[in-house]
Amino acid sequence: QVQLVESGGGLVQAGESLRLSCAASGSIFSDNLMGWYRQAPGKQRELVATISSGGRINYADSVKGRFTISRDNAKNTVYLQMNSLKPEDTAVYYCNFRRGIKVYWGQGTQVTVSS
Repeated sequence: QVQLVESGGGLVQAGESLRLSCAASGSIFSDNLMGWYRQAPGKQRELVATISSGGRINYADSVKGRFTISRDNAKNTVYLQMNSLKPEDTAVYYCNFRRGIKVYWGQGTQVTVSS
């Protein structure tokens, strides 16, 4: 089992920044994929960014150039630095951990961007 604890959400104005963190604990082994997804009201959950334990990164087109994902393997923690936030970034952000066929989700953290 893997437990994920997220932090860092909140209410900001358009153009401001936020940093999300997600700490993983439990049966953490090498060769895993961590990332962030988000779900806005009335919409499906969508990929934001992922980063492998080897450092390979993938971003959704909508956040490229504004968001940066990183991880600290020693702390089993993944971060999402979100700059130049837009109202359309408003959503619940979920941390995700994958290893093989096992998938785990965090409880979600609300990010609200006012215009």
